[in-house]
Amino acid sequence: MVTQREFARFKRNGGPMTSEAPAGGLCLSCFVIISKKGRPSQVLMGKLNVEANWDHLGALDAERASKFSGGWMLPSSHLMLQETPGLAAERILAEQLGLTYQKLEGPVVFSEVYGANNHWDVSFIYTGELEGEVAPHPAWKELRFVDLGRIGQEDIARSHEDILAQVGKWPPP
Repeated sequence: MVTQREFARFKRNGGPMTSEAPAGGLCLSCFVIISKKGRPSQVLMGKLNVEANWDHLGALDAERASKFSGGWMLPSSHLMLQETPGLAAERILAEQLGLTYQKLEGPVVFSEVYGANNHWDVSFIYTGELEGEVAPHPAWKELRFVDLGRIGQEDIARSHEDILAQVGKWPPP
């Protein structure tokens, strides 16, 4: 008997047990959630600086960067081709936060399919704690620890509350 299942195994020219990429696309993304040491409800988030090169930093074209610039976002990026999730987390720390070393745990892996074209997101979420404050960074017009108990879902850009929920930080207690 030959199975009728379609496994998530993709190959350019097809072949046994392979599929086409979903019509709505497939994104592999990495998120870094850094809490203030001893204060788990305070999470490092930023508001995008639209003058920064976000297509290079996080795979956001100028239109999308502008659209999301008013809300709080987690440091994040799509993975680059051939990049591991761990290396993507290190790149995010360096390029978006200016951190050369930060202990991280994870990843927690989260996947969802949505939309009429079945867009598929696979997210790798790393967490850590930081003592003290973080220096300003040119990628962000504002970068700071945000108290999740003092903001609403409408203050968060790109549905990043869904990512926070995957590690138990949203909704806040």
